[in-house]
Amino acid sequence: MFASRPSSGRLSVAVAHALSAVVVLAAFVAASPASGQAVVADEARAFSIAGGTLLLEAPDGWKRVQPKVNIIEAEFAIPSGDDLPPGRMTVMGAGGSVQANVDRWYGQFSQPDGSATKDKATSKTLKLAGCNVTIIDVSGTYKDMPGGPMAGGRSIDRPDYRMLAAIVEIPGAGGAADGQTERHFIKFYGPSATVAKSADGFRKMIEGMVPAGK
Repeated sequence: MFASRPSSGRLSVAVAHALSAVVVLAAFVAASPASGQAVVADEARAFSIAGGTLLLEAPDGWKRVQPKVNIIEAEFAIPSGDDLPPGRMTVMGAGGSVQANVDRWYGQFSQPDGSATKDKATSKTLKLAGCNVTIIDVSGTYKDMPGGPMAGGRSIDRPDYRMLAAIVEIPGAGGAADGQTERHFIKFYGPSATVAKSADGFRKMIEGMVPAGK
């Protein structure tokens, strides 16, 4: 006995349904990775400070990476586009006055002509999202400490480096050490050419800071 064969009509309908399902599945598979990656990329570029009360978004193309040390809350690698090391941006909260931290950053740079770094650096203070934000721009030979200042070890001199950094002061933050002001530091540094290419993106990121829920 032979098994009965479906009629040509039923077979055509079945094949049509199968082909339709394959087309839908193929479209889903083709679309899903791209859309999924876009969502992940957007989420990866977005970050918050001050316990999630202030939101920022890193420029397109900046890659979020695992922080090198525990005290860093978020870290990004910034592509250079040349045969240069990538730039680095770190986000963290810390103590000390604004001026003390600015002076510390100036002290991490030296000038080839022996002049004072602070005389060549620039700084300004803006009012953003209800916070005072001090932004500095400093260049020179950078004393890099790959393990962080708390790890000790020798520093590495990196000529022709540049740093853009912002200190965000959040007033009335109960979690701050002094019970009044909480400070967060967003520091972007790397080869001068790398920083120059992303300087506008960094400034737009800082100036685009908004309170959560806005």
